[in-house]
Amino acid sequence: MNPTANHFELFGLAPTFAIDAAALDRAYHELQGRVHPDKFAHLGDTERRLSLQWATQANEAYHTLRRPLARAKYLLHLRGIDLQAESNTAMPTAFLMEQMEWREAVEEAGQGGDHRELERLHHRMRQTLDERYAALAELLDGQRDDLAAAEAVRKLMFLERLAEEIDESLGEFEDNQT
Repeated sequence: MNPTANHFELFGLAPTFAIDAAALDRAYHELQGRVHPDKFAHLGDTERRLSLQWATQANEAYHTLRRPLARAKYLLHLRGIDLQAESNTAMPTAFLMEQMEWREAVEEAGQGGDHRELERLHHRMRQTLDERYAALAELLDGQRDDLAAAEAVRKLMFLERLAEEIDESLGEFEDNQT
């Protein structure tokens, strides 16, 4: 195992947004089988420590590449693009208005105990995310427009947060039903 390999190299994958999830899973399990600390328990401290470092690196790489938003951020990082996620929070007015409308709808449905509306919002958000990730794949892999992709990633960060809020509202509703 190469300790300086990037996450894609670690699993023998091309550095693209669109990845073969099954190939990633197979490569991860094969790598974990080789570097898992249990295989090194009988060896010296140095070997055990290296094994733990390799396993940790493999876990981190796998979890980054499995999640589309994390994978996009990582890919842009490899391409030298700084998302400036903390400092560049400026968004188009139309996008911000859309976010406000979503949040108001989620709040109203949650406060009103409207489980069906929350489920409808959840479904709409999943469709929106799927569409946005497809567009991001085109920006990253097809057009290789990293600056437009960085803006798309910043928007997706907002949308993913909103999706989590919808899921939390659904979870709270379901908890109250039991």
